[in-house]
Amino acid sequence: MESAAPEATPTTPPAGKKAKKAKPDWPTQVADRVLRRTAGGDRPDERVVCASGISPSGPVHLGNLRELLVPHFVAEEIKRRGIDCEHLLSWDDYDRLRKVPAGIDPSFEEYVGMPLTAVPDPEGELGSWAERFKAPVVEAMAAIGVDLRYISQTEMYASGAYREQIITAIERRQDIDQVLGRFRTLDAPSAGEDGDGDGDETVLADSGAEDADDVAEDDGAEYWPYKVYCQICGYDSTSMTSAEREDDAYWIAYQCFRCGFEGRFNLLEENHGKLVWKVDWPMRWAYESVTFEPGGADHSSPGSSFTVGSELVDKIFDGQAPEYEAYSFVGMHGMGKMSSSAGAVPTPLDALAVVEPAMLRWMYVRKTPRQAIKIDFGPGIYALYDEWDTLNAKVASGDAAPGQVMTHGRATRSTIANGFEQPAAIVPFRTLTSAVSVAAGDDTQTARIIGQLTDVPAERAGDAEPRLSAARTWLDRYAPPEERITVRTEPDIERLAALSDTERRWLELLLASLEDDWSLEGARSLVYGVPKVAAGLPLDTPPTPELKTEQREFFKLLYQLFLGAETGPRMPTLLMALGPERVRALLPTG
Repeated sequence: MESAAPEATPTTPPAGKKAKKAKPDWPTQVADRVLRRTAGGDRPDERVVCASGISPSGPVHLGNLRELLVPHFVAEEIKRRGIDCEHLLSWDDYDRLRKVPAGIDPSFEEYVGMPLTAVPDPEGELGSWAERFKAPVVEAMAAIGVDLRYISQTEMYASGAYREQIITAIERRQDIDQVLGRFRTLDAPSAGEDGDGDGDETVLADSGAEDADDVAEDDGAEYWPYKVYCQICGYDSTSMTSAEREDDAYWIAYQCFRCGFEGRFNLLEENHGKLVWKVDWPMRWAYESVTFEPGGADHSSPGSSFTVGSELVDKIFDGQAPEYEAYSFVGMHGMGKMSSSAGAVPTPLDALAVVEPAMLRWMYVRKTPRQAIKIDFGPGIYALYDEWDTLNAKVASGDAAPGQVMTHGRATRSTIANGFEQPAAIVPFRTLTSAVSVAAGDDTQTARIIGQLTDVPAERAGDAEPRLSAARTWLDRYAPPEERITVRTEPDIERLAALSDTERRWLELLLASLEDDWSLEGARSLVYGVPKVAAGLPLDTPPTPELKTEQREFFKLLYQLFLGAETGPRMPTLLMALGPERVRALLPTG
């Protein structure tokens, strides 16, 4: 359902509660720094521009999402103060295709070196490779309330928007080369687009790729900050040979090593190339008057893009470097299949299939940018949902701390989304996965089990959406085998025949009192009490080490008879999910 967002700002406490002053959170702190450089500082009366940059060279994953959400939360805070602010996303779709991601037809290697907008869609449906990987991002940003102005760098270069900036860079190439030369010995290998961590953890880096074209191609060769895409073959296997200004023309001459073409074009009428990355980025800061832009760790080290760009934007483009915030990586763990090299990195849409939109926002805003984010779409998702539900309950009751209220407000509202889809009935995620798994995909049985395990009547099981669908998706895509419950369809005759006297007594006691108190608490009392009664002890007997051993053995027997396994979900939950008829059908003792 669509939830109505309160009118209050994120820092306003619930009605009836005494206001407590919250410590500034990270969006507040960064916004303060940004605004000191605008209305009250170096750029009076200027619109605030927050920027992101993404290369659609492959799936835009949850590591890239930090490149979008860090400036988003800062822009939201600035807008909340009534200040004009825009968040733009530059698609670096005029970058060359550097490699073909795993999972895509290797035949696409033939397009390596061509602009992403000139490479065909690998699925043959959209206009280009770039469009294939842009579309899911646009859909996801709308779903989580991120307001963006999208800018295609292919369109900007083709339109001639950067013509004067390109000419300036070419004319000042020696100055640029000198700046780059001071930093080249400090350059560290870039993390690239995806970097793998150790073990079962995948580290997802930001999307900006350091450009390898910021050095002269050969010792003694002249440096050119502009890279041409060949007019004949379309590849960037080229080298500029000259740039010459005439009355009504600015001629770019080059040669192509791939097809052998040698020619020139008039930059004042057409464009066939782009500035190299470390020059292109500061050029855009000046062109767009960018006030704030974050970057990943690989952009923040000495000699990196931001360091070099900060000098070039002032010296070459008469601009100013934006306020900057470095962010740490996003780590994925608990999923054996999660590997960037295997092409299995999850995207924002993948995340939205298993977590609610406000939850996804909360996962990113609750950590400062410099803190690493660890996302677990394995069994850790249970704790994630429990923590989210606890926060919601505290905010609703007025028991949340001021900082929690602020974080919750940023997660649940944006300037273009006054609330996000959330369940009308809050059912723990673990309960839903158990219900779906035991029901084996049967919607009627799923609804019955939800009715048995919760206060939500079976006929209103749909009130658990969209979380119920998220549970189904999680079981299908991410759940490890031990979290998938397969209930026997027939009794285990062989195991039943081998019951010991104690085991047979346990089952008789279970069935005799099965429906005395058919509730979750009643089931819990029953399954823990059976070994006590079998030993001639009262139900309220405190558990001793010996009793705990007997209870574990009893549970193990039931898991074997119900699931054909040694372990499973919590036994009271499983008992309630199965229902009395199914329990009796699987435990015939006659």
